[in-house]
Order: sequence, then structure tokens, then C-alpha cells
Amino acid sequence: MRLLKSTQAANLNLKQAKIFYRQAARAIVLSGEDILLLYTQKYRDYGLPGGGVDKGESLEVGLIRELQEETGAIAAKVLAPFGRYEEYRSWFREGANVVHMDSYCYLCEIDMSLGERGLGEPRLEAHEIKNGMRPEWINIHQAIAHNEEIQRTFANKGQSIDRETFLLKRIVEELL
Repeated sequence: MRLLKSTQAANLNLKQAKIFYRQAARAIVLSGEDILLLYTQKYRDYGLPGGGVDKGESLEVGLIRELQEETGAIAAKVLAPFGRYEEYRSWFREGANVVHMDSYCYLCEIDMSLGERGLGEPRLEAHEIKNGMRPEWINIHQAIAHNEEIQRTFANKGQSIDRETFLLKRIVEELL
């Protein structure tokens, strides 16, 4: 899959790092200029649904699982690969202090005639509920403007907002 961007947090020394590698899959679900995103109240940001792929799971299977769990998406299908975002950032789990994460992004569709705009009940994990995560259809330009405002003004921004804002802008450039 084509590489869209590779980033490294400025404070990392990869020569001294204990690196954990993680594959993630992220869904791009569009309806005109509306996009299905996750809003996280703790960080006040919007991001693509998706997450870590489980051991033994293909990227596409993991993506559909994550999309259904996080948004309640009904009859979700992977349509086409979009691109990969590679990042190195701080990490404090699995005995590591750096995560090397590849986020594989795919264009997907859901059956908009089912549920409420294609969504049923999400099955969020405890930490997602604690962080105030919820699925939301939003105009993609509004989501980008919102994330850019948070990047400028909110001291407690999440580590993923830079990735998510970059991806949203690329989606506008290439898919709208």
C-alpha cells in the first residue's frame, strides 16, 4: 500500500528505544461531504474509526471488526486501499517506550438504508467509553477545521490528532 506520510515525534531517540510494532486499520466511510468519524471528548478531536489488528487477523477483517465495534456500522464492506500512515511516537505498554505504528487506511461503505444512517449500537471498550468516544457523521471540512482549532489551542491534545487531520485533508484532496 502506498505510503502517505512517515512521522517521528521530535523527542524520540530511536537508537535507544524499545520499539513495539503495531498494525492498525482505519476506515474511510463517506456520504457526499459527510464522513463517519469518532469524536473523543477527552481530547476533543475527530478521527477515523479503526484500530489495532489482532494477531492472526488480516487488515481487512480487523478493519471491519473495529468499524463495527466502534460505530455499530451495519453491512460494512472494504472497497479499496487508500494509503498507509507510518509513525513513531511515545508508548508505555508491552515493555516498550516507542510504538512504530502503520495505519492502513481503506475506503469502505456501509448500508445506509439500515439503522440510523447505516449505524446500529457500537460496542465500545471500557477505555473508549471513559474517554467519551462516540461515532458521528460530520461534514469533513467542519471536522478538519475543528481539529485544527484543537491543535492550536488545546494543551491536552491526543497523540493521534496530527495523523487524523493529515488523513482528513488527503481524503478531501483525493476523494472529494
